Amino acid sequence: MIEFPRVFKQSAPPERKRMAANAWRLGYVDGAVGDAELVARLAALFPDVVFESVGAAWPDSWPSQLDILIVSVDGASPAECECTLRRLRTRPPALHVVVVVRRANTIDTRVIARYGASDVLAAPVSEAALALSIERLLARDITLGGAARRPGQMVALLKAGGGVGATSLAVQIAALLAAKAPPAAQVCVADLDLQFGTAALYFDLQDALTITDCLPVGDVLDETQFATVLATHKSGARVLAAPRQLTALDALSPQLAESLISGLRSDFALTIMDLPSVWTPWTYRSLQLADRIVIVTQLSVPHVHFVRRQLAVLALQKLDDRPIVLVCNGLSTEQQKSISVKAAQRAIGRDFDFVVPEDRPTMIAAINQGVGISSIRRATKLEKAIDLLADALAADALAEVPARTRG
Repeated sequence: MIEFPRVFKQSAPPERKRMAANAWRLGYVDGAVGDAELVARLAALFPDVVFESVGAAWPDSWPSQLDILIVSVDGASPAECECTLRRLRTRPPALHVVVVVRRANTIDTRVIARYGASDVLAAPVSEAALALSIERLLARDITLGGAARRPGQMVALLKAGGGVGATSLAVQIAALLAAKAPPAAQVCVADLDLQFGTAALYFDLQDALTITDCLPVGDVLDETQFATVLATHKSGARVLAAPRQLTALDALSPQLAESLISGLRSDFALTIMDLPSVWTPWTYRSLQLADRIVIVTQLSVPHVHFVRRQLAVLALQKLDDRPIVLVCNGLSTEQQKSISVKAAQRAIGRDFDFVVPEDRPTMIAAINQGVGISSIRRATKLEKAIDLLADALAADALAEVPARTRG
């Protein structure tokens, strides 16, 4: 018989007891926890928790009545791991998900945890490990008033060639969203264009912390307190600046990119990653970890060609299983005289999701002054188009959430 810490031998404290109709509910996939005898022993340790099976596999939809769900995944199956990551992206904020990993390795467990799993345990999992995990989650549930802290969302911006205005869009989207987001839902722009990034200049934050300032910490990059150290624009948006000097693209690695993204997820409700137009191992990893991918282009024959190439690479690398938003930026009447939007869409093989009109005087003035476009001119067609795009990219990331604190 396992000797448990004293906390497990006591009945539930009064402040954590619930009436039977409102008890904590823990669901488990058959086999993820263990046999029926182990489940019975856990239930005896936690009399204020209702244990129930959800069947032999993950439910098709998240069960709304559960507080904790314990599932299992084969760490040696890439397809099963990718499916787990996709499911975790849609986890309801108030649901704790414990993932038991069979044939686990360090990368599997670390990535699953960063995608929103409340706990990751290696199989075969012991009774003591399960009990400690459940106890931690119940204690966290009390501390947060029953609301679990969900990880922030990542939006990756890809450029279909140079000069398409992706950075301008990223800055204006972040400024718009930050100005209307609730206090606990912070917005960040991470300028990862190591050689030609200009987001900090567009925010007029030339002394902002850069990505190269952060790299010396190495593998513990995810522990950086980004919410404290990053520069803040007057709109409330935060920025992680590109290097001040031309920097080799291999200064970042896939592991560092993963650690950076984990840290940004922890501190910000929404982060827009402005990526370089070239493909590298770390940009590929960044795209893998993104919740949405935005391709920004313009209306010209070369740019249509570049879009098709980007879409083909995304499909080849199996990155087309997540939402891909196609934006035609800076559309002018003159451009449409030589190539129509419909012709471009036929050539690409899909429609543009958003079309942003050209308004160079307003955008250039906003860039030069480091302000949002509404500070230059209000209620322009440009502002309305960017506002629609911003709302679509934010999705539910900026809904009211508990204040983000490092645990």
